Amino acid sequence: MRRGATVLGAAVMLLAGCATEQQLVQGQENMLAAAGFTFRPADTPERQSELKTLAPHQFIYQQRNDKTVYIYSDPTVCDCLYFGSEQAYQKYRQLAFQKQIADEQLQAAQMNGANFNWGPWGPGWW
Repeated sequence: MRRGATVLGAAVMLLAGCATEQQLVQGQENMLAAAGFTFRPADTPERQSELKTLAPHQFIYQQRNDKTVYIYSDPTVCDCLYFGSEQAYQKYRQLAFQKQIADEQLQAAQMNGANFNWGPWGPGWW
């Protein structure tokens, strides 16, 4: 029984490490939306051309009307830009930090659970 838990733990860790680039970007875009960023598709030739000038999946910022605007480009998944205020960017950073902590805790739990001895607990829990 103990070997089965070890194999299951190892399989979970392998699957967690196999997220595709698209899945990773989609998760980031979900956080952008939750933080208050606005989605704008590159749905015209002019927007497509401008999108190609930006580094993919990175933030840039500009001053616009005495305010800082953050821009995140995604030419691979949504073919779009996300625009956000300083407040939205700070909220995004907070969400990203919380996700990093949760991911690290999950990884630690998976590693610790791989050595759990199910024998004394008997069948029926899975």
